Amino acid sequence: MGLVFWKKNVMKEIIISVWVFNGPNGKFSGGVFAERQLAESWILKHKLTGTLTLYPLNIGVYDWTIANNFFDPSKEKEYQPDFIGSFSSASQEHYHYLNGEID
Repeated sequence: MGLVFWKKNVMKEIIISVWVFNGPNGKFSGGVFAERQLAESWILKHKLTGTLTLYPLNIGVYDWTIANNFFDPSKEKEYQPDFIGSFSSASQEHYHYLNGEID
């Protein structure tokens, strides 16, 4: 969910994170959603298996985990581009699905 602002009787929502669905064998995400409920409806509709993860916007997960004290790189490989570019964290809110149902 995002932050909500009102200006001149117009409500504007600023999205600060998104839900990303990844199938078990996918190299790329299968869908990106502003709300978990929308993602789960889509997952159920197509009976998908995979993981739905909440990602922050405008910051890489590697930097986000460091900024929030979830990760402290200590090994040389943890500073390398390949590591940073494919980094994910169990600290991110995430859910597992099997055939469209939460697992």
